[in-house]
Amino acid sequence: MRAFDVVCALLGLLLLAPLAALAALAVAAESRGGVLHAARRVGRGGVPFTMWKLRTMRQGAGGPLTAGGDARITRVGAALRRLRLDEWPQLWNVLRGEMSLVGPRPEDPSLVDLRDRRWTRVLSVRPGITGPTQLAWAAREPGLLRGADRVATYRREILPAKLASDVRYVEGRSIRGDLRLLAATLLAPLRRVA
Repeated sequence: MRAFDVVCALLGLLLLAPLAALAALAVAAESRGGVLHAARRVGRGGVPFTMWKLRTMRQGAGGPLTAGGDARITRVGAALRRLRLDEWPQLWNVLRGEMSLVGPRPEDPSLVDLRDRRWTRVLSVRPGITGPTQLAWAAREPGLLRGADRVATYRREILPAKLASDVRYVEGRSIRGDLRLLAATLLAPLRRVA
């Protein structure tokens, strides 16, 4: 599967480069700061790495979680998130071997408990740009993260369900299943636009 990841990442970086360049120009024109956002995440084996995204929030907007209607998200950023173009730079993470196209979504180090056996299982594989958990929670999570203490809500109500989903994915993963998840991911922005 690694060879498939590398070939697809190279193709994605090349084919989407013109669109990503336009997106980067829009990010730079709308708000001050760099066009890329570097986020620390926990990868395979519990090793931290830097995950790259196109910046979708105002420069310096902190915190590991984003809620629906979050005032920190720029207009361009909201469009990039809807179309999932903000994740284009993660293809570089795939080339570097830090991520896979499909796998559990990497979490912020502050949210990972390496003493929990479920995390050990989830972190036995490379994290992915997409996966069943990302697809299932994309529409639901922002609405659940309203309120003052988003991190506590996430830890208590969302993270256990996502962790269980990721464990199921790791235990039953297959090439056919990963291809279905990739297809669903590529079609998801089209459904949102339509």
